Amino acid sequence: MKVLVIGGGGREHAIVWKLAQSPLVEEVLCAPGNDGMEEARRCPVAADDLAGLLRLAREEEVDLTVIGPEAPLCLGLADMFQEAGLAVFGPGRTGAELEGSKVMAKEFMARHSIPTAPFVVFDDPEKARLHLAVHPGPKVVKADGLAAGKGVFVCDDTAQALAAVDEIMVRRAFGPAGGRILIEERLEGEEASYIVVTDGEHILPFPSSQDHKAVFDHDKGPNTGGMGAYSPAPVIDPALEERILEEVIRPTVAGLAREGRPFQGFLYAGLMITPFGPKVLEFNCRLGDPEAQPLLLRLKTDLVEILEGAVAGRLDQVRPEWDQRAAVCVVMAAGGYPGGYQRGRPVSGLGRAEATGAKVFHAGTAREGDGFVTAGGRVLGVCALGEGIEAAVEAAYRAVDEITWEEAHFRTDIGAKALNRPLVGIVMGSDSDWPTLKPCSEKLKALGLAHEIKVISAHRTPELAAGYARGARSRGLKVLIAAAGGAAHLAGAISAQTTLPVIGIPVAATPLGGMDALLATVQMPPGIPVATVALDKWGAVNAAVLAAQIVSLSDPGLAARLLADKEKLKDKVREGQARIEDELEGEA
Repeated sequence: MKVLVIGGGGREHAIVWKLAQSPLVEEVLCAPGNDGMEEARRCPVAADDLAGLLRLAREEEVDLTVIGPEAPLCLGLADMFQEAGLAVFGPGRTGAELEGSKVMAKEFMARHSIPTAPFVVFDDPEKARLHLAVHPGPKVVKADGLAAGKGVFVCDDTAQALAAVDEIMVRRAFGPAGGRILIEERLEGEEASYIVVTDGEHILPFPSSQDHKAVFDHDKGPNTGGMGAYSPAPVIDPALEERILEEVIRPTVAGLAREGRPFQGFLYAGLMITPFGPKVLEFNCRLGDPEAQPLLLRLKTDLVEILEGAVAGRLDQVRPEWDQRAAVCVVMAAGGYPGGYQRGRPVSGLGRAEATGAKVFHAGTAREGDGFVTAGGRVLGVCALGEGIEAAVEAAYRAVDEITWEEAHFRTDIGAKALNRPLVGIVMGSDSDWPTLKPCSEKLKALGLAHEIKVISAHRTPELAAGYARGARSRGLKVLIAAAGGAAHLAGAISAQTTLPVIGIPVAATPLGGMDALLATVQMPPGIPVATVALDKWGAVNAAVLAAQIVSLSDPGLAARLLADKEKLKDKVREGQARIEDELEGEA
């Protein structure tokens, strides 16, 4: 069969590469493609030239067309192909509006009770400014239309949000896409990508992944189309995945069908994993970029089988197989991206990079002589597999080190969130408890056990306490440590909302010297267990050790570090014995 892929970026190169491996495929065409797609025959037709693409498919007698980017989907390319009787993978215009209009997507989620952040819509910048003045605080400001992944501003304060309103609506940085804006409450948590294929009824989930939107390390700087991704994302465990399917994906597919918006293709949910569970940040109607690269690197099943199953409405008969290794993609970009950047910089080291075992996908390159030069903002996606995220990260960056061009830019922390995931949560009722809790944190650090620290009150922020406890297991935490003085309700409130082990640290915060907190902590109701340690700082240290011992049941490395720590305690006893013996010998 002959397959046509629409688009020309890194995502499309990954799709082309995977399709070319199929024994069912005789030839892959790509329109417009890029010079790095050696697996396909390039066709010089733009992705938004709908009539030209339809003419191309007819002339080439294409058996299946795969639409990569969002713009042609939102313009109705899939509808045009279907009306012409051509097999096409991708949703029609009404389904693709889920990505094409952020306002439509939010209103759709509200209608179908799909969890997302509260929002307000504005088409007048003055009204938007007034709203921000009346409702200060962290916000997210979004352009309504398509903006190549750059029309979202995550704002720490009102000043940043006002600047975002001006950028979108006054200076029209994103053109017509900024005619309307959304102002949302800013969600706290960790982002993740969850992508499925659907035929409009059945759902075939892809493994979890995580994108890195900001241009600089530690999620600093403006948003981009994506600076890297990895799969799987540990933040999504099996229990959380089922919640995502039940609360987000299934209601979305069913809601689209009920509203007469037929949707066949990739459905991408950009999620924030909050203490209260998964909430949708955005929907996309196509395979993510750069998530496509690590995901397709892990796919062992013939991609044609999946795409044809979706087009034919028999996706329930497809059973995909995935490589159990992790995959990482590091995007190498032109200096200055996502702002202005230079083109035409000679690229060297591509052969050496792939000789390491990595796969390099081209996103913005052009052929010049026997080599390549830069021709876009995101230039390459350097991908590698490994036995675990750490090994995949090392392999990907080993290949990145082989590639050079003037002003090349890439993040150095792709996958870091997966490697440094907190396993212990320390919760205190007030920041005044920190002097007591600090030795607990220091002990956990000494044992090499990653942890997070939260100030949450059982009395003043009870909903936050309950949400944090309910979401702790799904975010990968293994043990919770709760410290509070007085009535010490925090440990019990946390324990009531989770099945994780909870350790309570009584804090001497009243004239009773902490005895009230100690007694309150040990007297929890039946079925609400809280392990209790000593008062104050010694208790904090023992809470850390006990938490480490619990985690070490499934971590041999941590168990070894705990044994070494015990030996240090023995050494102190031996040293004491030796000092006494030396003193006695001196007296004799």
